[in-house]
Amino acid sequence: MTNRTAARILVDQLIAQGVDRATCVPGESYLAVLDALIDSGIDLLTCRAEGGAAMMAEAYGKLTGRPGICFVTRGPGATNASPGLHIAMQDSTPLILFVGQIERGMRDREAFQELDYRATFGALAKWVVEIDDTARIPEIVARAFRVAMQGRPGPVVIALPEDMLVDSAEVADAPRVEPVDAAPSPADIDALGELLAAARNPVAIVGGSRWTAAARDAMVEFAHRLSLPVAAQFRRAPLFPATDDHFIGDLGLAPNSRLIARVKAADLVLLIGGRMSEIASQSYTLLDIPAGAQRLVHVHPDPMELGRVYQPTRSINATPGAFLSAAERIAPRAGDVTEARADYLAWSDTPPRVPGDFQYGEVMAWLRDRLPADAVICNGAGNFASWIHRYYRFRDFGTQLAPTSGSMGYGLPAGVMAKRQKPGSIVLTIAGDGDFLMNGQEFATAVHHGIPLMVMVIDNGIYGTIRMHQERHYPGRVSATALTNPDFAALARAYGGHGETVTTTAEFAPAFERALASGKPAILHCRLDPQAITPTATLDGIREAALKG
Repeated sequence: MTNRTAARILVDQLIAQGVDRATCVPGESYLAVLDALIDSGIDLLTCRAEGGAAMMAEAYGKLTGRPGICFVTRGPGATNASPGLHIAMQDSTPLILFVGQIERGMRDREAFQELDYRATFGALAKWVVEIDDTARIPEIVARAFRVAMQGRPGPVVIALPEDMLVDSAEVADAPRVEPVDAAPSPADIDALGELLAAARNPVAIVGGSRWTAAARDAMVEFAHRLSLPVAAQFRRAPLFPATDDHFIGDLGLAPNSRLIARVKAADLVLLIGGRMSEIASQSYTLLDIPAGAQRLVHVHPDPMELGRVYQPTRSINATPGAFLSAAERIAPRAGDVTEARADYLAWSDTPPRVPGDFQYGEVMAWLRDRLPADAVICNGAGNFASWIHRYYRFRDFGTQLAPTSGSMGYGLPAGVMAKRQKPGSIVLTIAGDGDFLMNGQEFATAVHHGIPLMVMVIDNGIYGTIRMHQERHYPGRVSATALTNPDFAALARAYGGHGETVTTTAEFAPAFERALASGKPAILHCRLDPQAITPTATLDGIREAALKG
């Protein structure tokens, strides 16, 4: 062993854990780490705001299953990163946020930018810790990787006192951490086999994290062998290919009413990997709480999630991959998924016309045919996303990056990370006008690092989701939902990227191809009529219905 500074030891632990990429907003509180990262081989993305940096790291966690790594400075730098922590917590994504901290001898004086990180982030992270002793860095970092990945994944916060980072110690590196794969017992699998054999109209629902490409493939084989229709939870569509005849839709916002009816009428619901929280459960109305007439088998990698809300007929503590491997012993069963599949296709195939010259649904249908299976679609939150969920068909694993927490501003930073991680794939961020400007500054990060992602800004001049609810509850009384926007195409060019404005459906395809061919980060500024508030409703129609009601 050699004597190393704390900063060097920390960076060496990241290397030992296989970290190849990290994000940051630089700060004086961790200058020693920034110095140690030089020539480390770790690709460090310099971001323009801590929220974007943390969301990029969260996207890395979604893409790889290993913790995304983000460095921010103390105080406001740390609190600015909190949206990324919240996304990682609700989306069950592994993430480690390293935060600079005041010197140890200044504690409890409310020194410059001082925060108690355990108190500040205790409800937003699985574990919050401050490293006082340089020699404990390998121990604590290894534990952080394990906590972030194991059971139900989530974020960890590690505070780094500024003076500790320049201390030295002789200490061995920790070995690479691999999370435990909880596996089902033979009794669990036998019981499930009996339930499936007796079921007349079962439904499988996939969600959550801890999935791999191999597990997704095993799920397809399992569904075919057991004749199961499969639905995906909110923003987990790539867990089952939408082009497969057994896929019947996603349980999200404004879902197919026939899908909801089918799940409610099922005599057996097999929930694999997900929590079935508020959005997927349609505000906790889809399944009875604590238990109902439906038989529920819940498979989850974290035992604390089993029976937390729903009391299952059978609880199976297992990761999706381990469960599906063990389930190969279940005997095949016959069943018919054609009606459920037909319901999905009828709902998602042909978009209706909406007000205005830009037909967003037709554009999504064109993208559905144009984009290759490995293209990655990224989005934040807003009514604009309902067109993605309904009309696009995700085929490959890991091709949707979107926050189940409903956080605005996620799509652009997620797209920057996705394109850096998968440079050979088309990466398309779709953002609303309000959504884009939550983290629009990260377009500068894409230009700075030469990351040619594509961005569609769907501009209707309003906070669309809030305006929709406003019209329902306070019809005709508009408050705080109108927006004044920049010329987003000109903004792209000002940053050094490619920008075009699209006002009609016919203009979109040629503009998309030009943007792709430019080799630059690109923004297509798409102007959508504000009346086209959802694929099937207008603002005027919602207002009139509310007034009549």
